[in-house]
Amino acid sequence: MVAADLEGPYEPGVRRADLGLQVHWCVLPFRVLLVLTSHRGIQMYESNGYTMVYWHALDSGDASPVQAVFARGIAASGHFICVGTWSGRVLVFDIPAKGPNIVLSEELAGHQMPITDIATEPAQGQDCVADMVTADDSGLLCVWRSGPEFTLLTRIPGFGVPCPSVQLWQGIIAAGYGNGQVHLYEATTGNLHVQINAHARAVCALDLASEVGKLLSAGEDTFVHIWKLSRSPESGYIEATPLL
Repeated sequence: MVAADLEGPYEPGVRRADLGLQVHWCVLPFRVLLVLTSHRGIQMYESNGYTMVYWHALDSGDASPVQAVFARGIAASGHFICVGTWSGRVLVFDIPAKGPNIVLSEELAGHQMPITDIATEPAQGQDCVADMVTADDSGLLCVWRSGPEFTLLTRIPGFGVPCPSVQLWQGIIAAGYGNGQVHLYEATTGNLHVQINAHARAVCALDLASEVGKLLSAGEDTFVHIWKLSRSPESGYIEATPLL
């Protein structure tokens, strides 16, 4: 059991995830850490869930007194852990093989709106491969290449609708939006290949079975849908076949 920092006013009708409280297992090449985010900061624990190895307090900076301050969106990329923030910046932490000597190595500044989600996939040693995507409250997606210094490869413009969840699979970005749609993009170019009217209300979450390329979406309309993702062998175009 981990004691998360939940101090602060409770707001009826607002989900804790909307305020920034998230928990995520980050599987790194040499260790596994449990990462928690909240409006107070970022906590990292060893895999036993008891030993806290790092605490990062959030700096409200220029935030107005009525503006919420929180961290939201967690993902591991190589030996880095990336966490999104209320300001739109993404904090990149360099994680050692063992011990508490975790360092904030970089802050990525591709967004102007609060981060909603982060997705990654192994780059497998290829050059110029998009292996991380970040999303924000305006629906903007930023596509990155990880490394000693993260590089912004492309931006996929939003259209005024939040993007609560993103997934990344074999160069395909799956993005779920507040209008109930799921979009499939080519990660390297940002081109839209598939637009699915998946739900009658907002998409809450996407999940991906990476071994078989099956994408699951859950919406506020209480429905769950599953698609099989693939590429056309002739054109390389992204395809989505409904399964449920």
